[in-house]
Amino acid sequence: MRIREWPASERPREKLLSRGPGALSDAELLAIFLGSGLRGQDAVTTARQLLAVHGPLRRLLECSPQELASLPGLGPARICQLTAVLELSHRHLSAELERGETLSDPESVGRYFAQRLRGRSHEVFAVLFLDTCHRALAFEEMFHGTVDGAEVHPREVVRRALAHNAAALIVGHNHPSGNREPSAADRTVTLRLKQALALVDLRLLDHIVIADGPPVSLAARGWL
Repeated sequence: MRIREWPASERPREKLLSRGPGALSDAELLAIFLGSGLRGQDAVTTARQLLAVHGPLRRLLECSPQELASLPGLGPARICQLTAVLELSHRHLSAELERGETLSDPESVGRYFAQRLRGRSHEVFAVLFLDTCHRALAFEEMFHGTVDGAEVHPREVVRRALAHNAAALIVGHNHPSGNREPSAADRTVTLRLKQALALVDLRLLDHIVIADGPPVSLAARGWL
């Protein structure tokens, strides 16, 4: 049965319009993007197969254009569209932090770090520099490591903070292993950074860990 023959309440587009995008499954959202399925299949079936073999959705969306080109149902036009949509979402999220608004929502900060760091094959330690009103000044990837870790130098973080005339910082790093639990080393680095920054009257507001699942805030855990 073709999608247009489904009950109206079950068609992805109609469901999105009547109930909002949050009501759709990953496969239904991807099906709307695909528009049509492989020969003999509807778009939802093709989307489900893509996710089953190459998913979950996050992993599929992290594929490079070259990797996407090898997947069934994704020709050059769809690959360009998908890459452009992802870049638009990245720029929208970046604009939220760059338009001068005070950063008071930990979830937004977590999403921003996730967008910048998730999917990397090695560990990356990044810093978001803030002014006295906790508005974003700059975002820098400062230290890169292997799959196992990145060596963090508090003195260099302090130097860059002073160069940006920052008043506060939020740091974050990814776990390529996918394990979202902060390690003992993560907590040690956080304490060292907090102490080093305090010497020059700078505040460390949070340390975000990016892995599988939602970002983890060390401040929310009471570890800051």
